[in-house]
Amino acid sequence: MDYISTRGQSPAVDSAQAVLSGLAPDGGLYMPRAIPAFDWQHCLTLSAQQMSAAILSALLPDIPNMEALVKRAYTGKFETEDLTPTVPVGDFQVLELFRGPTSAFKDVALSMLPQLLTAAKQEKGIAQEIRILTATSGDTGKAALVGFQDVPGVSICVFYPFGGVSQVQRAQMVTQEGENVHVCAVEGNFDDAQTGVKNIFAACQGKALPFLLSSANSINIGRLAPQIMYYFKSYADLLSRKVISLGDKVDFSVPTGNFGDILAGYLAKKLGLPVGRLICASNANNVLTDFLTTGVYDRRRPLLKTTSPSMDILVSSNLERLLYLLSGDTALVAGLMKDLSEQGFYRVPDALLTAIQAEFAAGYCDDAQAEAVIGRVYRERGYLMDPHTACGWAAAETHRGDAPTVVLSTASPYKFSTAVLTAIGADTSGSEYDRMERMQALTGIPIPPALAALRTKPERHTGVIPKEKMLEFVLGR
Repeated sequence: MDYISTRGQSPAVDSAQAVLSGLAPDGGLYMPRAIPAFDWQHCLTLSAQQMSAAILSALLPDIPNMEALVKRAYTGKFETEDLTPTVPVGDFQVLELFRGPTSAFKDVALSMLPQLLTAAKQEKGIAQEIRILTATSGDTGKAALVGFQDVPGVSICVFYPFGGVSQVQRAQMVTQEGENVHVCAVEGNFDDAQTGVKNIFAACQGKALPFLLSSANSINIGRLAPQIMYYFKSYADLLSRKVISLGDKVDFSVPTGNFGDILAGYLAKKLGLPVGRLICASNANNVLTDFLTTGVYDRRRPLLKTTSPSMDILVSSNLERLLYLLSGDTALVAGLMKDLSEQGFYRVPDALLTAIQAEFAAGYCDDAQAEAVIGRVYRERGYLMDPHTACGWAAAETHRGDAPTVVLSTASPYKFSTAVLTAIGADTSGSEYDRMERMQALTGIPIPPALAALRTKPERHTGVIPKEKMLEFVLGR
């Protein structure tokens, strides 16, 4: 299957090479030239692992033995073989994506990506080391580190914004074991780290290096594609519980910063799944809300630190893929990305905005509103959620329609214990680990064992560098 750059200035590659490269040479993102035909109804009859294999085989046909790769990625690593259960909570359904080894939704994709990458490397007969570069706003980093720990022939460098992730998110990364993993804080915000990673790719283009560069961010199609599965799985769960009948549309409310998770939902729709509205939920950094409302994407604003740090993003990289999918115009996309880079904003044509608004709704809430949602849902329904999920819940309430609505829950509340305890009116004194234990005592919800173990794990990666030193860090590993 041909994969082309969203900016149209790079040669087409097959799906294995797209996964290996991560980013196209022209700075664009790889997408299939055409979305393949797919038997979506049959897919709904499969197990979660079988669903994943079917979807990935359709989108990444040049990577062989997909069922075996999926089995290695997921078996025994999640709390349940169900992987991503959907549970009823009041008027909504909640898709729990935090049942993996790092208690965040990124586990679904980043358990799979190392398998895809190593298989693609073998398929292409590449002996050279692959070096993974990743910028994280919180959850991607740990999930990627766990996924790639001690994978032969691969090393990984993770950059996170200094002071821009939760205490638990930081602890998860800086205590990571493995001889091939490297973690470093960057002075600045997530957008600085993400731009730094993209600049490293650009600087190394055409250079003779002792390794090949790739990415574990959702700019890599091998990271994005595995996320499609849980939309199918959630729909199948609703079918099995007779919440819906086959063919009924379902709305999904998705907390998002980089636009990858919600784009996976749109790709599920393109594969045939009866997805209704995709509700883009933001925090106070509501650049996506503004864009989906006005057609103007404007990053020229301060980046606010919030209680939902994984969404503290002003440059949503995967939006580029949506612009390509809905316009089919690589020259237009390239021009818009040039405007964003040089001027800090762009405006899409009216026809494209109309097409976007036909598929997506948008809403946001600030920290106070998220806190209120957490407290209210816990009091009324006995369900505890993290601040990112609260943003998704708030947006779902704003855009409540006739179709059943699934709210994607992207992280365990234990990763954000201070915010959650505040929301339910509990004491927030003591250390992060004291707060987790207090939350467990109050709610009866067990602390995920991997998070509890952080209290006694030594820190191994404590470096902090200016963004200008990121390339030097990568080359020196």
